[in-house]
Amino acid sequence: MKALLICICCIISSFCLAQQKEEFRVVKSYYNQHRTMLNKEFKKKFDAEPNTFKKATIKGDFLFFMKKMDSIENNALIGALLRVRNLEDLQSIKKTKEGFQNSGTKNNEVETAPNYPGGINSLRQEVADLLYTDGVHSEPKTVMTDVVFTVEPDGSISNVHAQGDNFTFNRQAEIALYSISEKFIPATAKGDPASFQFRLPLTLTMKE
Repeated sequence: MKALLICICCIISSFCLAQQKEEFRVVKSYYNQHRTMLNKEFKKKFDAEPNTFKKATIKGDFLFFMKKMDSIENNALIGALLRVRNLEDLQSIKKTKEGFQNSGTKNNEVETAPNYPGGINSLRQEVADLLYTDGVHSEPKTVMTDVVFTVEPDGSISNVHAQGDNFTFNRQAEIALYSISEKFIPATAKGDPASFQFRLPLTLTMKE
């Protein structure tokens, strides 16, 4: 009976994690579709315009629209982050009430640590590419944070929390981590996939 209960809890947990990932995927998919539509329309207008000066104006308008689109998408992703954070908090409260708060594997108990496809450098590069730097506001040109998250037994991530002095960098780092495209190869303990607390230090140097 206990094994069945644990199995059911794992299935429910996997479903909730999939929902969390879906929050960010849906937002990105929606705005990517609109970018593609805008790109086609502007290209059509650009190619049909014989005047060089007007072509430059069309290009400027296109860049302006795309920059606005990035900003609007970022606001939608912040909303997704808040929804996911609330969902994770509710899950945590539920697990605590049901007595599952200490059921996780500790990092020093695992036999192999999780690994991201392509390695840690591949993960860092993807996070860097996903960071919306226009959403980071800082007087110092260099900002740092430590992103701590759980790599679940199915390779997905949860409970992403950035711990740095700059709130806006923390928020963008969390969004970037939730938006990564691949799952981790999970940690193992006693031959079985296990959860693992992962730490990823990040540094951003702002352009002049």
